[in-house]
Amino acid sequence: MNIFIDNRQDKVDVDGLDKIVEDVVKTALEVEGVVDDVEVSVSFVDNEEIHKLNKYYRNVDRETDVLSFPLVEFEEIYSDIDEENYDEDDAAGPEPIGDIVISLEKAKQQAEEYGHSFIREVAYLTAHSMFHLMGYDHETDDERKIMREKEDEVMRRLKIER
Repeated sequence: MNIFIDNRQDKVDVDGLDKIVEDVVKTALEVEGVVDDVEVSVSFVDNEEIHKLNKYYRNVDRETDVLSFPLVEFEEIYSDIDEENYDEDDAAGPEPIGDIVISLEKAKQQAEEYGHSFIREVAYLTAHSMFHLMGYDHETDDERKIMREKEDEVMRRLKIER
């Protein structure tokens, strides 16, 4: 598994975030039952940069806390594998599944607003985005419930409480 973390902001201290992000990514994959070698990119940005990205990619003219950019339809990763004849040595390497962009500035604001730690907020945003990369959404109440249960399971497994 490859997890690339890129800090593109200087407004919020990132000490300790690499480890928690890696733990959340791994745990989200475990919750989903993904054992294949995957690759995820996580970028830390400020409110100004995420605002620009949100406007450009979603046509939403405001900052947000996290954006997810899936690279593949997640189900397709597995549909092409012939499990009976699969040889791990033949694998081409980690399968890139997508990019996560987190505004640390917004995460810090939300942590204060919600009354929990900054680490907890970044962990939750990472889990939330990972499930988007794995094909989940929250457009309907049913979708929202399923996604929230999965996010909560990641947080429970990592013992990250509110």
